[in-house]
Amino acid sequence: MLTLPQAMQRGLAAYQRGELAEAERLCQAVLDAKSDYFDALHLLGVITARTGRPNEAVALLSRAVLSNPKDAVAHNHLGNVLRVLKRPAEALRSYERALALKPDHAEAYNNRGNALRDLKRHEEALRSYERALALKPDLAEAHYNRGVALSDLKRHAEALADYDRAIELRPHYPEAYNNRGNALGDLKRHADALQSYERALVLKPDYAEGYSNRGNALRDLQRPAEALRSYERALALKPDYAEAYNNRGNALGDLKRPEEALRSYEQAIALEPDYASAHWNLALCRLLLGDFALGWQGYEWRLKQDQHTGQGRDFVQPLWLGAQALKDKTILLHSEQGLGDTLQFCRYATEVAALGANVLLEVQPSLAQLLADLEGVTQVLQKDSPLPAFDYHCPLMSLPLVFKTDLHSIPSRIPYIRSDAARVAAWREKLGAKTKPRVALVWRGSATHENDRNRSIALTEILPLICDWAEWVSLQKGVGEFDAALLASRADVRHVGDALENFADTAALLEMMDVVVTVDTSVAHLAGAMGKAVWILLPFNPDWRWLLAREDSVWYPTARLFRQPAIGDWKTPIRCLREELEMRFHAR
Repeated sequence: MLTLPQAMQRGLAAYQRGELAEAERLCQAVLDAKSDYFDALHLLGVITARTGRPNEAVALLSRAVLSNPKDAVAHNHLGNVLRVLKRPAEALRSYERALALKPDHAEAYNNRGNALRDLKRHEEALRSYERALALKPDLAEAHYNRGVALSDLKRHAEALADYDRAIELRPHYPEAYNNRGNALGDLKRHADALQSYERALVLKPDYAEGYSNRGNALRDLQRPAEALRSYERALALKPDYAEAYNNRGNALGDLKRPEEALRSYEQAIALEPDYASAHWNLALCRLLLGDFALGWQGYEWRLKQDQHTGQGRDFVQPLWLGAQALKDKTILLHSEQGLGDTLQFCRYATEVAALGANVLLEVQPSLAQLLADLEGVTQVLQKDSPLPAFDYHCPLMSLPLVFKTDLHSIPSRIPYIRSDAARVAAWREKLGAKTKPRVALVWRGSATHENDRNRSIALTEILPLICDWAEWVSLQKGVGEFDAALLASRADVRHVGDALENFADTAALLEMMDVVVTVDTSVAHLAGAMGKAVWILLPFNPDWRWLLAREDSVWYPTARLFRQPAIGDWKTPIRCLREELEMRFHAR
């Protein structure tokens, strides 16, 4: 008959050969004879963890560390199982006990970093990974995890270097290739990201996360049909993969299949009821379809999404969504997204003032001067400047929900933004006498906008509009080196964008234009808010506010919409727009 130590030796040998069932049988036999036998509790805890039974594992490993509190490896293993059970604070305590017992335990420092990441303590996690690497520089997992922490901190180039080092140490590391693709995507190197995901999938053909991320890269490369297939492959491998359903909805949106996109987002939410991004995307889809009632309600999920990403605002004062009376109260309305959103939704300040409120409006610095005289506003404040006392606050983008805005009740007192007479006079003098119709041009939005790859146009693509019967004025800000050289070579385009100090200057120039031709960016909203003729070039799958299949805008009566008939086709709407310009201004 085997002694307990002999049984344990055989159990350990079976485990090392991969014979987990035999190892488990032998450990259990030891525990039947001696219930607090440390080695059996420890090994059986590891086995149950490996075989997907974390609740059993945590019970066994907890008994193990009670039996032998001085074993650092057991504390480390207990921490790993607690992380699996989403108990990161307890896991962190286990790792710290392991390190107190064994200060040179590199793997425990690595695992401690993982628990700190779970707790959103990213800087501390980074330091823990760095300690692991100081102890063991060739620990591939620590390089990989430090890359993840650096990505959390938006230090994508450094993260990429860590993923590359992890792969150098362990060439067959699909997770590192996958996250390397994420870092490359964050660096806007989408073709390289796709290659990295492809390599991950060669190494691990059943890698659902790899297929989902591959789909993201394909979307970034404007290949949504292929992206859709990649998401569907991810879902075939992992049918309960909420993120893949959300991503699949995005691809269906790209393909202008919004009803199917709605269903995909709803499936994501059914799997994860608190999935803020899926709720947000569902709301955008409903707004695009003109379902404002449900759309505005779902739009509030952006606030939870912002909290998750660390971009939300915290105020001591309560959020106002229409429940409290505002008579003789002071409310802060604050911008939260892009410049165009502020220009579009600041119209609601008048509606709030009509409720008897004293209205403070906080906006981006480049808009402060322009909006200083906005009707209904007592004081305009620049974002991040000190705030005066107020009773309530409300993000601008929540006001359509407050006022129950539908397609027929959009506040339409236009113009609600006006130019400054002195600035108009100054720009009139700079431009000189007008001898032809004046057309303003804007072809790019902010490069940081998540959909900029679809909404912006290359200058070379918009130049076919230029003809000699009009005066063409470029209001484009921040032109790159190539565009600057191209504009300098064109005597038929007058570039003034670099001379614009803020949007008050832009408004003054718009006042002197016969028509504004722009992509979907802040100038489109400014021109519409001023009641100027604005012709907007829209991508195949437009932003929600432009709705579908219509040439006019419910937000701006003076706007005309020129839409891509297919993904990437700017030639068709530009040709149509030029024909309209000819008929409107040249034929007469």
